[in-house]
Amino acid sequence: MRAAGDVGLLMLFVLRSRRAVVALAVALLGLVVACSRGPVGPAAWPERVALPDSLRSILEHARADSVFPGGIAIIGTRDSVLATVTVGTQDWAPSASVSDSTLWDIASLTKLVALTTTMATLVQDGRIALDDTVRRYVPEWRIAGSDGITLRDLLTHRSGLPAFKLFFKQSSGRDAVRALVLATPLDTLPRTRMVYSDLGAIILGIVVEHVTGQPFDVAVQQRVFTPLAMSEAQFNPPASLAPRIAPTERDPWRGRLVHGEVHDENAFAMGGVSSHAGVFASARDMVRFAQAWLGAPRAMGAALLDAATRRTFTTIQDSTFSSRAIGWDTPTGTSSAGTRMTRPAFGHTGFTGTSLWIDPARDLFVLLLTNRVNPTRERQGIAAVRVNVADAAVSWRDRGRLVARSNTGNSAPAAP
Repeated sequence: MRAAGDVGLLMLFVLRSRRAVVALAVALLGLVVACSRGPVGPAAWPERVALPDSLRSILEHARADSVFPGGIAIIGTRDSVLATVTVGTQDWAPSASVSDSTLWDIASLTKLVALTTTMATLVQDGRIALDDTVRRYVPEWRIAGSDGITLRDLLTHRSGLPAFKLFFKQSSGRDAVRALVLATPLDTLPRTRMVYSDLGAIILGIVVEHVTGQPFDVAVQQRVFTPLAMSEAQFNPPASLAPRIAPTERDPWRGRLVHGEVHDENAFAMGGVSSHAGVFASARDMVRFAQAWLGAPRAMGAALLDAATRRTFTTIQDSTFSSRAIGWDTPTGTSSAGTRMTRPAFGHTGFTGTSLWIDPARDLFVLLLTNRVNPTRERQGIAAVRVNVADAAVSWRDRGRLVARSNTGNSAPAAP
């Protein structure tokens, strides 16, 4: 009897096991059928798995080719991060690995993060107008031909000012360098050609100070960094943060590795605070900044700039003249935006190896932070890296949107 009972229990176990296997097979079949009908949302896109691999391959190849010791690429939307890839270390010498908390000298991205965004808040608040003359706010700017130059002219780099001067070899101190900038003659008549000019950006920083009554860095902190919770963005980071800062160049002028101080020599001569260069920021800061310009939800900082102001500043001014918007650049097919991104996208680069491109039509931002000037600015290769990263992100985004449309039977473009 006992043996018969054991046999019965064994048969019941086998029967139940077979039922479990059948149930599992049915469930798996259902999953296959569901998947064959297409993804139900972005999380189901196969490209979501492939994108980090593509980005990593690009960055690792660049590091192997000595383009930079380390870098981070982040792709995201107005309310989420889609991919984050870090490669390498902060320096070629033994140092910490790159992370989203690494602090980078963002170089000319300062013109967007600090200057352009602060100017946009002043326009939105009615404190200034883009077609006001510069002399209205900086009456001491008295060089020949400057009387009719407007804020818009400086922001679109069509004022006639030269691109760059080695002011740091002539003087030091904020006021002394600014005096040299204000005394520099125009190279050409205003509005006759586009010349990307650090001088124009420096003068706009003076405008910000005159309008707000605050030092430039204080105005930026109150109008941009604090509202966007960019808690790590700053000028002149303290020495205590050095372990988190990616060094830039072994600068022959300073005779040392530039680490924790601004790479741009003119900004350094001005005390580290300028409107053309000087901001240090983490990837986390830059994500919040990008999302704000994409129109992030109010809780994430969208209240900083309304949609009308964002459109005003990111719309190309005259495509027959240049690719410039207000402060921002726009894609040309041959720039760091890559070969696939088109207007109304907007973005900018920084000399140290940074770049940010924002594509509102795709609800996409492409952020790249590196220190490609380490150990020398003569090292080439960053241009191709920027293009490859942007193209990989846009291709992935477009494939995902195409899959989403095809599986819903909707022939119209998918909403971002």
